Formats: sequence, C-alpha cells, structure tokens
Amino acid sequence: MRLSKLYPIVLLVTLCSLFTQVMSAGQVKVAPQFWWSGMKNPILQLLLYDEGIGYMRPSIEGAGATLSEVVSFENPNYLLLYLDLSEAPAQTLTICLEGQEGTTVKIPYELRERESSRTKAQGFDSGDVLYLIMPDRFSNGDPTNDTPPRHFLDQKVDRTHPFAWHGGDIAGIRQHMDYFTDLGVTALWLNPVQENDMPFGSYHGYAITDYYRIDPRLGSNEEFRAFVDDAHASGLKVIMDMIFNHCGTNNYLFKDQPSEEWFNHGREYHQTSFRTAVQMDPYTTPEAFAQAVDGWFVRSMPDFNQRNPHVLRYLIQSSIFWIEYAGIDGIRQDTHPYADFDAMAQWCREVMEEYPDFNIVGETWYDCNTQIAYWQKDSKLASPRNSHLPTVMDFPLYIQMGKCFREETGPHAGGFHDLYNLLAQDFVYADPMSVLVFLDNHDTSRFCTNEAEATDLPRYKQALTYLLTTRGIPQLYYGTEILMAADKQDGDGGLRADFPGGWQGDHTDAFAAEGRTGVRGEAYQLTKKLLHWRQNNPILTKGTYRHIPVVSSCYIYQRTYRDESVTVLLNGSDQEQNIELSALPMTLPSRLVDFFTQETYTSQDLVRLPPRGTLILQSSK
Repeated sequence: MRLSKLYPIVLLVTLCSLFTQVMSAGQVKVAPQFWWSGMKNPILQLLLYDEGIGYMRPSIEGAGATLSEVVSFENPNYLLLYLDLSEAPAQTLTICLEGQEGTTVKIPYELRERESSRTKAQGFDSGDVLYLIMPDRFSNGDPTNDTPPRHFLDQKVDRTHPFAWHGGDIAGIRQHMDYFTDLGVTALWLNPVQENDMPFGSYHGYAITDYYRIDPRLGSNEEFRAFVDDAHASGLKVIMDMIFNHCGTNNYLFKDQPSEEWFNHGREYHQTSFRTAVQMDPYTTPEAFAQAVDGWFVRSMPDFNQRNPHVLRYLIQSSIFWIEYAGIDGIRQDTHPYADFDAMAQWCREVMEEYPDFNIVGETWYDCNTQIAYWQKDSKLASPRNSHLPTVMDFPLYIQMGKCFREETGPHAGGFHDLYNLLAQDFVYADPMSVLVFLDNHDTSRFCTNEAEATDLPRYKQALTYLLTTRGIPQLYYGTEILMAADKQDGDGGLRADFPGGWQGDHTDAFAAEGRTGVRGEAYQLTKKLLHWRQNNPILTKGTYRHIPVVSSCYIYQRTYRDESVTVLLNGSDQEQNIELSALPMTLPSRLVDFFTQETYTSQDLVRLPPRGTLILQSSK
C-alpha cells in the first residue's frame, strides 16, 4: 500500500477525531457504486467522497481483495483506493475507514458475479443501421418523472421553449420498440442519458454531472438496463453516447475538485479554439495545441485533464461500468479529438480488450477526410501512433451529400463528380467499411432544411438510397424518415424538435400509420422498404464497393458479394438521362431486376432515368 501524501500527525489526529463523529457509511459517495469479479483488468479504482474522508486510514476486508494503493489529494474530501481483485470472488467487501481512538466507519461494497448469459457487448458494424434519438425529445412515456428531485437546479419542463426540458424519457423509447422494428433499423444510439443537473439548457445531455447515474428526468439506472434488455429482445442493439473531454460545472468533481490537476486550467475558464487540426499538424506551436486541446468546450463544460492517470482511470471505469451493468453494444464518444490522444487510445484499447466484439465510434468533426482517417485504428497517417478507435464519423461525406443532392451535376464538374472524387480517396482510411455515414444528426441541419425540401421525395429517395447502399455504417436521425425539417442557422432547438405523437394530446401521431399522411407517409414507406431489404443482405453489408466516373451526369456504383450484385444509378441532373448499360466500364449480370418496380432488364439494355431519378438493379438468376 502506498500513501501519495502524508499530513502532519497532529492535524491528522485532530481532524480524524472531528470527522468520524459525523461520518457514516450511508453518506459516503463511492464511485463506482459496485463492481464485478473476474474482469480481465483486476485493478479497481474506488473514488470516495465525503467531508474530511481524506484524513481517514482505509483498509479492505474480503476474500482475495488487496488494497494496493491509497491516493490522497490536496482536498481532504476525497480518498482514492486501488484494489487488486485478481483472487477475489463475488462477495460483499467491506471498506474500513479508521479514525482516532479506533473509531471506524464500515462501508459494504458489492463485488458481483458477471452475467455471462446476458446478451451484451455485441458491437455494431456495416450490417447495422443506427437510429439516433435525443431522449428528451422523442416520447414521454412516464410523465411522473418530468419534474426532477427538488434539489436539482432546473425544475422547468416547457415544450414551448426550444432549450428547456420537454419530458421525453427512457420509458417513452421502450414503449416504441415495435416502431423501430417495423421501420427496420437495427441499433438505437441515444444522446447522453447520464445526469445533467445544470441550471438551464442541459436537456441534450452533454454536461454530465454524475457519470454513474441516469438523469432522473429520463429514468433510473434500473430502467435503462431494462430498456437495453427490451431492445435486445426485439433484435436491436444499443449505443450509448459518452463524453470524456468535459463535464458540467455542477459535477461534484468540478465543484469540489480533488486537486487542481483533475481539470485543465483548474477552475479558470479558458475557451478552446475548436482548431483540433493541431492534433496532427506537424507545424503547430505548443501554445496553439494547448489552446485547442486543453481549452474548455464552453464556459459551463470544464475540460477534463485525461493526462492525469487517476482521471483517465475514472473515465475508463465509467464506460466499462455501463457495458457490464446495462449490456450496451457500443459507444459513441463525443468531441473525440478535443481530448488527449494517448489517453483516448488507452481507453479504446482497454475497452476492446475487455469486450473484443464491442465497437466505438468517435465524433471526428473535420471537413477533410485525411484528418478523419488519422483517428481511425491502424491508420498509416498517424503511425507510429495508434488511436485504437475502430469507427470514425465521415463528416466530409455528410457535407458532400448535402451538396450533391441539392446542386445539379454538370457534364464535367459539380454534384456527383465531387462525390465520386471524394470516394476515390478512400485509400486514406485504414478501414473504409467501418466509417459512420449519415445525412444529419443532432448537431447539424436536418437533411430537409425547410418545408419545401420536405416535399421533395425524389431528392430524399436518392439520398436515402445512397446512404443505405454505400460503404460504411449508416446512421439515421430520428424523424428523418418522416421528413422532419430544420435549419441549423435557426438554432439547435429546431434540430431537436419533439417527435410527433410522443406526447399525450399531440395533434399528429407519426408512430401510427394514420399519422403519416401524404409525402411523409411515402417517405416512411420508402425508408422501411430500403431498411428491410438491407437487413441480412450480404451484398449491401459485406459486398465490395466499385464505382466509375460520372456518366451523363449520373453516379453509378456497384456492390458485389460472391456471384451477386446490386448496381445503383443516380441521375444528378434536372433532365432525363439515357444510359447504355453495355457501354458502362463495369461488369453487369446478364439479367437484372429493378428493386422498386420489379421491371426486368438485360445488360445490353438502354435505361431511362427521369430527372433526379434513382434506379437499383439487382442481379437476377
């Protein structure tokens, strides 16, 4: 056992006597609140928090458990214990805190048996389609939890305010499992669900104040675990959003910091430059690097110092806790490049070692594909460094899709020419089949930025077809399937509007077929048709990707698996285009079937594509 700091004996004796009079086992905050035996990494960090606890002398009672290290801080309200559980079976350990004159506080600590029979940590890959949900804005299944505990800073629930809590919760998501399975998605990605006890505007979940607690306005830890079980029973996976770069200012770790080294700049606000290209810039200055990586995301979100090994261990354990406890199948890591590269690489490596089938996607928001490729596991661009991050978010493709499905493709430039050129650069990725592709998400304009675009079904048909048949892992944002519209320039509240029908008394219920009328109903049926076709279709989920330079303003590409293929033709112009299949520089099956109409073609036929038309030709035996 090692004591990192020793305090003067007189002060220690005096304060131990004082604090053991008021301390009790029930008031000590312990993180994590329980753990498991038999983990691959047998070292467990326990962070204890209570007034004056740092002056107590700790010990551990329990079979096979060893107290290997004790860390005390400048702040005596914390005590950090490292336990070696290599030989410890499942049991209830006892944390003993000894004060003056033999006064002892005993805290029971549960070491659980791992539940190997539960379906968990399945991972996700190109065979999946992720459906992104902001829980507060999707469905209110339990109105009784709309008002948080009385001590919470924000008590307001107001659906008319774009930045207030609206009442959506985990119960609401659980009640609509049939909607997800009917639609045909395979995985649910939830924006952060951990506690956000902040004064205002934290409905989005990105200002966490307790990493081990589900926000009570969304539900409880037990409800989240039950939700994951329900999803698995419905054949759906669950991806949990996490944030290691920063937390909320009302997090107890920031309000009463263990030490100045837990947060970059301590308590002093320093704004990040948002210029995270410094992470791979060979010409950056130390000052520019520190401004970007160590600066705070916003004033209300202080920046964790992941270079501090105790901070990093706390964060790593918090993610492993949710995997083991709730059985989640993947993690989406927010603002991945804003944190320390080596720390994040260690986190990815340790999680994947504990759960080999797991997957992690990092938010890598760059306009340039080489910068994004730098962050993917085994990237030659980063060598000899390795991020160990399996999946990155393809923001350049998102940007290009936003352009090419709006602008017209000319004979030699613009539109699909740019899309082709971007995909032709996929050699920069270590694994292009493991990049996340998307039309929109909670931080961007919706694919339909206004109501006029929400009536343009051919445009949506082209974009959705491409999203679900290109390389990578597709992601849909809730409401895209019914053409919900919003523009980023009008504020984030509009991007995160309530799903119609998620609240009792809503005039429109888009969860029901009768609530999806007109073009929105057509969009839903189109989405459903493509999603169910994609499920368990190895041509689209495992097949090779091949494309050719733009022909007659049309982008043409092919997915091939074994002796079967799918060929997609997208007309990027406002005029009808005629394509001679036999003239295309690609191998086509002799007999083909149009996915949408079931019309048959031969590889020698001339096909006519209407303006902005979409054609999917499947091989037919």
